[in-house]
Amino acid sequence: MLNKVDKHSGIPAYLQIMNQIKKEIILGNLKNDDQLPPVRQMQKIFGVNINTVTRALEKLSFEGKLEAQHGVGYFITSEENIGDEVFLNLKNCINKLKESDLDLKMSLLLFEEVWKNESND
Repeated sequence: MLNKVDKHSGIPAYLQIMNQIKKEIILGNLKNDDQLPPVRQMQKIFGVNINTVTRALEKLSFEGKLEAQHGVGYFITSEENIGDEVFLNLKNCINKLKESDLDLKMSLLLFEEVWKNESND
């Protein structure tokens, strides 16, 4: 589910936290009205300063993904499940890439290139 941020990735920690939470929403692991762990617990999960966690949560709230309830915590306010068919297609694509002996980094590069070219249409 939620993991420590990679402090050497070059991606700001608050963005990594935001992306992890968004990923869990998209995968359906976090659903509308689910409560996130307390901020101090997330600080330990992500291995970052509490201000970094708070920044990520505030930005997600601004985007409409979360709602803060003072003294209670943060709750999911978004359902963006990609759907079973899209997820199945993604899994099939990943399996084909693995069968072609492409590693994760090369697969991501190819995915990014196709994404860029397709978004121009």
